[in-house]
Amino acid sequence: MTTDQLTFQDPVHRFPDITPPKQHQSEPGLDAELIPQTDRGEDSYRGTGRLEGRRALITGADSGIGAAVAIAFAREGADVALSYLPEEEEDAQHIAGLIEDAGRTALRLPGDLADLEFCTRVVEEAASGLGGLDAVVNNAGRQIAIERLEDLEEEQWDATFDVNIRAIYRVSKAALRHLQPGSTIVNSTSIQAYNPSAHLLDYASTKAAINNFTKGLGQQLAPRGIRVNAVAPGPIWTPLQVSDGQPKDALPEFGKNTPLGRAGQPTELAPAYVFLTSTESSYVIGETLNVNGGTPSP
Repeated sequence: MTTDQLTFQDPVHRFPDITPPKQHQSEPGLDAELIPQTDRGEDSYRGTGRLEGRRALITGADSGIGAAVAIAFAREGADVALSYLPEEEEDAQHIAGLIEDAGRTALRLPGDLADLEFCTRVVEEAASGLGGLDAVVNNAGRQIAIERLEDLEEEQWDATFDVNIRAIYRVSKAALRHLQPGSTIVNSTSIQAYNPSAHLLDYASTKAAINNFTKGLGQQLAPRGIRVNAVAPGPIWTPLQVSDGQPKDALPEFGKNTPLGRAGQPTELAPAYVFLTSTESSYVIGETLNVNGGTPSP
């Protein structure tokens, strides 16, 4: 049985070595329909007050990594605004309930980050609903596997860049009018930024751009007391993988090529985001923290 993240455990066996069956969900996918289910920390994340009183906007917060981060932030003492697509309402309501169970405010803000106007509006609604904003987690992402460049259409290329990197620029820019010294921005990049899969050209390109954007913005905002960092997940079991994020034939072997020999669970990412948002990391700026099961990366 999985215990909390503070208990001494063998990382190889902390979570099961899953062999997901071939399955498909329409984009963007739901945690509620994923087989097997993910561990987002509902029963395994224990807070210690590291984000007490913080007010956080998390994009892509309904499922997968974003949901795990939202649960962790709430249990660490933060109020959370959840940004997600309207089609993900079922998952978002579940996560909002867990945040409220932790005694914190959960603000649900459905909308599409591919829309320029929504990127600004979601920031303003988060700041208004939470009474301010001092933490942003840019986590929303789009990943569609295409085997051949000839089949990678302009429409998909643009849509992937709109959600994965343009939205980070737009949300971060809009947030600056609210972020005071001590505030943080944490972006979700990927092992794909360093080791791109041949079938994820557009996705991997955006993740490399996120790394670069993080390091540049981190330097720009450091004198203002606002820290910018990133987390680079490896193969993490989320709905992204079954909504055309991976070739269907690859799903049963997903994550087994890591040194740990298994895919990661979303809750295993949450402590990295907590650390980069907390004051403990006050001297960490422009860093990309790799959480990938042991795959070598810069």
